[in-house]
Amino acid sequence: MKMRKWGILAIVLVLVAVLGLYPLDMYISRPGGAYDLAPLVEVEGGDENNQGTFSLMTIAIGKATPITYAYSNFTDKMKLLPATKVRRHGESDEEYAVRQKKLMTDSKMHAISVAFNKTNLPIEKIFKGVFVVGVLADGAAAGKLQVGDVIQTIDQKQLASTQEFIDEIGTKPAGREVDLQVKRGKQVIHIPLQLKELPGTDHRVGLGIQFEEQITLQTEPKVDIHTEDIGGPSAGLMFTLELMNRLLDEDLTKGYNIAGTGEILEDGSVGRIGGIDFKVIAADRQDIEVFFAPNDELPAEVKKKNPHLVSNYEEAKATAVKIGTSMKVVPVKTVDDALRYLKQLPEK
Repeated sequence: MKMRKWGILAIVLVLVAVLGLYPLDMYISRPGGAYDLAPLVEVEGGDENNQGTFSLMTIAIGKATPITYAYSNFTDKMKLLPATKVRRHGESDEEYAVRQKKLMTDSKMHAISVAFNKTNLPIEKIFKGVFVVGVLADGAAAGKLQVGDVIQTIDQKQLASTQEFIDEIGTKPAGREVDLQVKRGKQVIHIPLQLKELPGTDHRVGLGIQFEEQITLQTEPKVDIHTEDIGGPSAGLMFTLELMNRLLDEDLTKGYNIAGTGEILEDGSVGRIGGIDFKVIAADRQDIEVFFAPNDELPAEVKKKNPHLVSNYEEAKATAVKIGTSMKVVPVKTVDDALRYLKQLPEK
């Protein structure tokens, strides 16, 4: 009898483990947290005498399990996301993680660029190579290049821009072998590969990759942003405000705890992001007083296909009303909108 009880217990434990740990090919998102940017942003000789805070917001995304899948149907604090809403077609979890880190890197570069331009401080863009963000399964680079590789030279010729990369490859015929110098992690390696016609094109020749430019910025004073395991582009606006707060000899926060979200583009405009409802919930939990939300304009064709889709600001405002927060939700289309709001904000 005792052995039978132990057997039943073992079966129950295995069942619980399977239900709680077995990963499904879908994701669960939930509210994350607010991260004060002061410890994450370094500005050499920057102003440290600020009373309030600028914080970035996160959401938590992880693989769904049978238990979280079931629970998500009974709570508005978790949201089920199909894999197609998170990963690109054919993209592995590892490639997705690399892409998220790249988006964060670009977000930091744009934030630094905008902050230095707004404060009239010197900045120089340095091209480092072509960053591989995708490899076509039947392209020339399949099995040779990886997502995250940075192509630095072609046939020993140093690349100076993505356009030069396009021109160099575009002038070569199918079947031609090229030697690529590639930075992979901390290693620099040489990869020979034979060019092929690009799948689905009219005899165009190429590597069969998706790519973006890889740059670094040289600034005076020197700055650095430490983001550890945070990925994605949505912290761009808040990076920009924190950098400006440290570069200028004034306290832009006016003593308030301020958070927000939104991708920052090179022209200073603020782009739409995902998960803003959960970010509002997380901000309210951590006593944020002002929350900046992208006031994006949805194209007519997008609204037609998705009649229930609203702007980030409208969704953030609706969430704030739903949870009954006293936090002020502020719409912004550009970083200048945020700066104007802060300027008229009374000292706390």
